[in-house]
Amino acid sequence: MNRAQDLAYMEMAYGLAGKARGRPSPNPRVGAVVVRGDRVVGLGCHEEAGKPHAEILALRAAGDLARGATLYLTLEPCVHWGRTPPCVDQVIAAGLRRVVVSAVDPNPVVHTRGVRRLRAAGLDVSVGLLAERMASLNEAYVKYITRRVPFVTLKAALSMDGKIACRTGDSQWISSPGTRDYIHLLRGEHDALMIGINTLLADDPRLTVRHPGWPGRKIARVVLDPRLRFPPGARILSTLRRGRILVFAGCGATAAKARALERRGVEVLFPGGRRRQWPLEEVLAELGCREIAALLVEGGSRLFTAFIEGRLADKAVLTYSPKLVGGRDAPGLYGGRGAKRIREALPLERLRSLAIEDDIILEGYF
Repeated sequence: MNRAQDLAYMEMAYGLAGKARGRPSPNPRVGAVVVRGDRVVGLGCHEEAGKPHAEILALRAAGDLARGATLYLTLEPCVHWGRTPPCVDQVIAAGLRRVVVSAVDPNPVVHTRGVRRLRAAGLDVSVGLLAERMASLNEAYVKYITRRVPFVTLKAALSMDGKIACRTGDSQWISSPGTRDYIHLLRGEHDALMIGINTLLADDPRLTVRHPGWPGRKIARVVLDPRLRFPPGARILSTLRRGRILVFAGCGATAAKARALERRGVEVLFPGGRRRQWPLEEVLAELGCREIAALLVEGGSRLFTAFIEGRLADKAVLTYSPKLVGGRDAPGLYGGRGAKRIREALPLERLRSLAIEDDIILEGYF
């Protein structure tokens, strides 16, 4: 194979990996292609946690044609038992001649061990082709597997003058129907949604994924509610089939209110030790323990500000609509003390923008 052919087949493998957006979490998205001569004989992508990995599906599709063939794999094969057996043993047993691995696995349990096992078995192994694509495709996995906390994306709908609601708290709807449809598609790529209690009280959201591209999609819902003001008639309580509800309460909350919510199926979590409230860092650590790798934060202003000031957010998805809300008391995305000088302002990097109807969607990284 020449480099142009290697690039083409690795691009094909990444195309397969991209099809599984949101489903394999907390595992990475991986694609695999088996090529014999100039013929593709096996394809695979990791579709869901607990199901066979991409390389296993591709080798099964290839069958006996895998002998003497080349495997293109976006991430090195695993070497440990998890929900599935180690993939590296089955890759070695397939009788391949060559394996082209895009990137080594950042998981400390696997890191470079899969590649070393393949080479020790006598396979011709190349590493590094399009490696930057793996880090981008699996940004949530990379953070989660190395730090055991979720990758945090802030999502906010804003007016053109930067307001997320009117001074009365009304915010429905700032964005267009097409943009709201896009946001439901984005929700489906995450493991959990988070809001503060003020957003729950003001908007009474269901926080479900409602998009035809995600039929039956379940997603965890996280509410930060120090005083446990969660209303017993909240619409979200009727959606427990669509995902668990986690409420992070403070020590000042009443046990009776907690028991009432727990009887409805809600999990109420209190801070440990002598802490009266949950620091955001510990909330993220707790979510990481529950295998939540990708978190979408949807408001409100105080919560957005806490994430930004605490340097705990990784990415922002901001939708701007051509409306002017005005009002000094109308909440914006980012409050707090703010920067003294423009040079101290927090920049968003690696920007991407798109238009939906009359809205502009801006995505960037902190």
